[in-house]
Amino acid sequence: MDVIMNHIVYLDILHNSLIESAKNLGLYGNFIFQHDNDPKHTARNVKMCCLFHYKQQLHTPLQSPDMNIIENLWSTLETAVPKHKIRNKAHLKQVWQEEWGKISSDITKKLVESAPRLEDVIKAK
Repeated sequence: MDVIMNHIVYLDILHNSLIESAKNLGLYGNFIFQHDNDPKHTARNVKMCCLFHYKQQLHTPLQSPDMNIIENLWSTLETAVPKHKIRNKAHLKQVWQEEWGKISSDITKKLVESAPRLEDVIKAK
């Protein structure tokens, strides 16, 4: 089913996928939640959900790519996807999902470790 990502769809992802992903990555109970400042992430109902369910959050300052590892992951995808000859919308979705699945937990761990300002911000909180 194709849907447009909005705050309601994003909430569904948070409720149904985030904890499971944290468990799969061995991070459950010991992770700090971060998302970017996209409007769907800053909607009032999303903020309330995150406040209630994700006690440890790292709020991303605007225009701070060295503290926003999500942007680095998007960059990885934006490099990988154009290497495919996309036939249609369904194929594009399939390619995005395949390329996302290729991003290993080692890569995400290295991204976190490569952001020294993150540690400073966490300590300052």
